[in-house]
Amino acid sequence: MISLLRTKLPAILPKPPSSFPTTMSASGSSRLLALAQQLRLYEPPAASPDEIEEQAMEETAGKVITQVGFQESATPIANQSDRFRPKRAAVLVCIFEGDCGEFRVILTKRSSRLSTHSGEVSLPGGKAEEGDKDDGDTATREAKEEIGLDPSLVDVITVMEPFLSKHLLRVVPVVGILRDKEAFSPEPNPDEVDAVFDAPLEMFIKDEHRRVEEREWMGEKYLVHFFDYETGGNKYVIWGLTAGVLIKAASVVYQRPPSFLEQNPKFKFPRHANTGTVMPH
Repeated sequence: MISLLRTKLPAILPKPPSSFPTTMSASGSSRLLALAQQLRLYEPPAASPDEIEEQAMEETAGKVITQVGFQESATPIANQSDRFRPKRAAVLVCIFEGDCGEFRVILTKRSSRLSTHSGEVSLPGGKAEEGDKDDGDTATREAKEEIGLDPSLVDVITVMEPFLSKHLLRVVPVVGILRDKEAFSPEPNPDEVDAVFDAPLEMFIKDEHRRVEEREWMGEKYLVHFFDYETGGNKYVIWGLTAGVLIKAASVVYQRPPSFLEQNPKFKFPRHANTGTVMPH
């Protein structure tokens, strides 16, 4: 499970899952079918000529990875034989249709017993394993392990640009559609998950129930967004990598930018990043 900086053009785009469906199950609503068709056409934004030139210059100095908590940005790391190569992970942005026809997304609250990011809200997901065919496989396998979501219930539609966690883990958001919400009965793994809930996806591009903190690192100011959400008498705060992924996913689904300033700057990484390097929250 993962508890997240922004790409002009990722050095290596995530490969589409090999199991992309060409059609959805007849049990999916017309709105979900239309969304699936829309998302299959999604392509990560292309870099401008200036950005391509800048990226080429940076790559002569080192490997391209990203800002922290936002989409992956082109930033240099020293080109050495022992240079850091981020490990790969995937999270599942699982969308379904709510009772009022709105699009909703499945979220979890991490177990309070975990050593990292305990008690935080996250998307189902985790590190890639050797047997995974692709990012879709990683995301759906982890969702099965964490919350009991059968992969057969989810149509994996597309993947988005990778994000980078504060521990420099490359995280690929996998967008899937839950055809029949009634067929899914959450079974949270108590070792990893304290609660499973869902939230309206559109809230992540609305300027409501949102707080923001301005932070600075290496002379670069950036904004951290916090979304407050209450359901079933429980209060949750969605922020960091999870908020960054959901802002992007909502922007893609609803085909409009958020109604607030994101302010995702480029962070210039230390020239000697390694597995002990930790980025700011």
